[in-house]
Amino acid sequence: MKYIAIFFLLLSQLLGATTLKIATYNVENLFDLQKSGHEYTEYIPNTKSKWNQKNYKIKLHNIARVIKDIDADIIGLQEIESLQALKDLRFTLKRQGLYYPYFKIANYKHTTIKVAMLSKIPFIYTHEIAVQSSYKYRNILEAKFKINGEEFFVLVNHWKAKSGPESMRILSAKKLIKRVKELGKDKNIILLGDFNSHYEENIIFKRQRRHNDTNGVTGINDILGTKEHKKSAYYTKLGDYEFYNLWYDTSIADRWTYIFRRKREALDNILISNSLLDKRGMHYEHHSIASFNQPYVFKGKSIYRWQTSRKKPRVHKGKGYSDHLGVIAKFVI
Repeated sequence: MKYIAIFFLLLSQLLGATTLKIATYNVENLFDLQKSGHEYTEYIPNTKSKWNQKNYKIKLHNIARVIKDIDADIIGLQEIESLQALKDLRFTLKRQGLYYPYFKIANYKHTTIKVAMLSKIPFIYTHEIAVQSSYKYRNILEAKFKINGEEFFVLVNHWKAKSGPESMRILSAKKLIKRVKELGKDKNIILLGDFNSHYEENIIFKRQRRHNDTNGVTGINDILGTKEHKKSAYYTKLGDYEFYNLWYDTSIADRWTYIFRRKREALDNILISNSLLDKRGMHYEHHSIASFNQPYVFKGKSIYRWQTSRKKPRVHKGKGYSDHLGVIAKFVI
């Protein structure tokens, strides 16, 4: 499978343009079966919660099914506990017919869950960016790639959940912008992941005083500069160090990946730099942004998340996928 994938990639390069599918997916608590002391209570292996070999294999199989059907060339992942969990997922994918030769996890900090990346394309390098020394902040994973002479960077994020105020997410946004300035304003940069921020977070959070401790300033809209760019990608031009949120390049009804209290939100986002908006060199394929919304990842009107009992101690039922939908975009080189 590895050599077939490389053959078709080389063939497409000889024929002209290469189309890349890049995705992000929060897999919801993919913990391994090794007791490290950092687990959530219901994920301590082989206890009354039934986080055991049987349910772990079901979880791996279900998440691998989604990733296989997305079939991205590069996919950023969130909520992976460990390198072992990532390797087990990669092995499960291989058994299902999808092989990712290249993989990396942001593993320097012993946080409970981490970001990771699977790729069919070799890394030029990977780099882990620390937001803060505190375990409350997850490190960002950066990878550099090169195809057909075009270099591009993918940075995988998982910002602080809304259990914390917006000031915590702003710290992650500022660290991103600092890194972007180090890379340079003309670089092909893709920011993706679970930002725990709606694409118009600056509008929806104003009434939530517990979150709004920044006088209305948000990480995703203000620090990353997405607030003023709400037209289709075809008509958008960014300023220096501003990013375009690809959700604006599809219909409003399709802009969501998560349901909270029966309301749809787009907590998972893909943002791109200005150089990816034109059609010179590497560029975003207009209107290709989409959530992965196959029927099997839903249960009724809800996302079919991994199932546990409501009563404590929570018990794993061995059913479901994740509480997030994956997000996919295509790029042309």
